[in-house]
Amino acid sequence: MADLHDLTALEQGALIRSGEISAVELTEHYLERAARLPREYVDGAFAFLDPDAARRRAREVAAVGPVGDGASPLAGVPTAIKDLNLTRGVPTAFGSPAFADYVPEVSDGVTLAIEDAGMVSLGKTSTPEFGSPCYTEPEGRPAAVTPWDTSRMAGGSSGGAASAVAAGLVSVAQGSDGGGSIRIPAACCGLVGLKPTRGRISGFPMYGDPVGLATSGSIARTVADAAALLDVLAGRRAGDPAWAPEPSGTFLAAAGRDPGRLRIACFDTPVIADVEVDPEVLAAYDATTRLLSSLGHVVEDVPVPIPPEAVPVFETCWAVLTAMSTVPLSAAQAELVRPLTRWLGERGTAVSGPEFGLAIGQLRRFAGEALVALAPYDIVLTPTLATVPLPVGAIRDDADPAADFEAQKRFTPWTSAWNVTGMPAISLPLHQSAAGLPIGMMLAARPAEEELLLSLAAQLEAALPWQDRRPPLW
Repeated sequence: MADLHDLTALEQGALIRSGEISAVELTEHYLERAARLPREYVDGAFAFLDPDAARRRAREVAAVGPVGDGASPLAGVPTAIKDLNLTRGVPTAFGSPAFADYVPEVSDGVTLAIEDAGMVSLGKTSTPEFGSPCYTEPEGRPAAVTPWDTSRMAGGSSGGAASAVAAGLVSVAQGSDGGGSIRIPAACCGLVGLKPTRGRISGFPMYGDPVGLATSGSIARTVADAAALLDVLAGRRAGDPAWAPEPSGTFLAAAGRDPGRLRIACFDTPVIADVEVDPEVLAAYDATTRLLSSLGHVVEDVPVPIPPEAVPVFETCWAVLTAMSTVPLSAAQAELVRPLTRWLGERGTAVSGPEFGLAIGQLRRFAGEALVALAPYDIVLTPTLATVPLPVGAIRDDADPAADFEAQKRFTPWTSAWNVTGMPAISLPLHQSAAGLPIGMMLAARPAEEELLLSLAAQLEAALPWQDRRPPLW
């Protein structure tokens, strides 16, 4: 008989709606599971696990009784919130010792949306300092690792969320993505990772990314679960500076539709780094192109749509965004940040205001050229990562932050392209290496076309199912 954590988030929500289980029972199941799994693993996945608050919230949700037809199908389902997101009254350290004692007085739009949907947060998932690196090894805490091989990284910066979902500590979780931070850990952990289109999810109340690279999104074991969580998170708020157009219906419904015959562009040449791609990743990519063709789609090789000249412009913007996190710190706080954060922050601080403005404009022109080049295509396919998940510590280099940054680019040479263009993108766990490690493939769609993206992703999931794969730590 299946355990509750074997069920998808939607299956759990259906049991709650039918009255077969309660939010309290399901929450207790996950808390007991967290107590049974290796402490090092759980502490790597969660920056802050709050059983008492989770139980209170579950009782509140259960007291509401049967949910109506308009309620989220995820009502009552336990989840967790990334340590970058403001959560009123809950410790939020942004992955940094500099904020070890910080407790926000407000919640952000993502947290409020999860609460409004009736979901139950077990706590805060781990993230690297200020969400900057593509690995999750926060200072003074265990690394977030993949349950497929606990000596290897879960990726970042939503590594804690992916580590939790992949080991059955929650069924679905929110992450955020400014350069691949949802898709990278999804690929490392054998999950679905969805970065929505720019403006789909509100940045209320901080609106802290003037470049427009970052957004929240879904990490899940199935496409349908990822779509259902996007339905929870999506929507504009009155103060939003820009927003995506409304979908034709729910994203969950889109995941159940036939995508039709699509024209799909594909390339495996790295975008932001000159790196030799792992042969197993290239083999998985070739297998994916054949699978798409077998499903009736037209698959065409295309040139890389973003030129090498865009890379230093992106790096300038990335460094300034890091500086925006470090400049307000007190002298005592600044002493606590990691060498990589300090190095990036100093790079960003050295950029003048006019230089930053010019960089944003140039990055948008590069994005516009890429969007025009890709406009004839419904979908774009690339690998997600250049290799299988790397060992913990393989990228981090506190003695040489510049080398650390370059190693990150070599590991993730495709993901940030779709942050630059604002296109929705999803990583799917279609393949595994000979050693049983996950290999993700990434699909991107035109801006605001998450419905089509989810339809194709669900078609691929049906053609090459992965849901029943279980990591050794399950």
